This record gives sequence, structure tokens and C-alpha cells, in this order.
Amino acid sequence: MIFADHASTWFSAFQCLLFNITKQKSKTMKQHAGEYLSFQLGGEQYGIDILKVQEIRGYEIATHIANAPAYILGVLNLRGTIVPIVDLRIKLGISAPSYDNQTVTIVLNVADSVVGMVVDAVQDVVALKAEDIKPAPDFGNAVASQHIVGIATLSQADAARMLILMDIEQFMTSAEIGVISQSSKVISE
Repeated sequence: MIFADHASTWFSAFQCLLFNITKQKSKTMKQHAGEYLSFQLGGEQYGIDILKVQEIRGYEIATHIANAPAYILGVLNLRGTIVPIVDLRIKLGISAPSYDNQTVTIVLNVADSVVGMVVDAVQDVVALKAEDIKPAPDFGNAVASQHIVGIATLSQADAARMLILMDIEQFMTSAEIGVISQSSKVISE
């Protein structure tokens, strides 16, 4: 009888914990609801918050900067602003980049800085509700997923597509990219 009482107490505590985790994930997904620009990297589709996008441009060859990592293609002069250009395909190791008429540069405004990112192609702008977004799975140390905020599944006609949602501001300001944090230090000095 005592065991049954403890089991019942533990089960109730476990249910409460699961409810709180589910409620917290639901709240988190509500924070990510909104409009996303979808783009292609390799064979996968990604999405970023449309409010971070300043403009979409056709690909232009950037002015190379000596000793820059391979994923930093160089800089472009956009109406008087010098903008670092990051090739997301190289940085994420997704595909061997090719530059054709589908390749675009998405100019972002993140952390009060302007940076461009090169992608294979831009798809469309999609409006996502909280229920469309599922939390990103935890891969442990096998996959660096700290910049993925969720996965959205979109149904269109007969097909469904998955959209990997990135926190592009967190990604671009991270130490592993270093483009924005370095330029911010230069501006403040």
C-alpha cells in the first residue's frame, strides 16, 4: 500500500513535469510564430525571420579580404556601406558552392550591423503559426543545433516540405562566425 502511494505521488509529479515542459515548449514556439523568408542551401530549405532581411540581391563577386576564412567571401559596397559577405553553404559544409543565376545574397540587418549571406536560391515568404513549428530535436554533441529554433512542416497541394528555422542573428553574432562581433568592436573603438 505504501508503495502504491509513493508510485501515485511520483506519477503525479512526473505528469506535472511533462505538462510544464510541454507548456514551456508551446510558449517558445509561439515566440517564433511569424513570417519567414525561405531559402535553399544544398537540398534543404531553411527559414529566417523576415524582419532581419534588409534586401535580396543577385549574387555579385565580393572584394576578397586577405587571410579571411574561406566562408567569408569578402566585402561589397552597398550604397556606401561596406558589407561583409558570408557564404552559408561553405560555413555549414552543406554543398560545394556553385554561383549561377539562382544564387543570391540576402542582406541582413542583425545586431545593428549589415551583413550579407550567400545562399543557393530564395524560395518565398511563409507565415507560420505556433502550431506549424516543432522544437528542434536534441542531437547532443553530434550536431551543432544551437542556432536552429524549430522545424516547420508546410503542406502545399500534394506535397509537404520541411523548413529548418534558424536564429540568424544568434548565428551571425556567434563567435564561430565572428563577422559582426569584430565589426562592432571596430565601430566602438
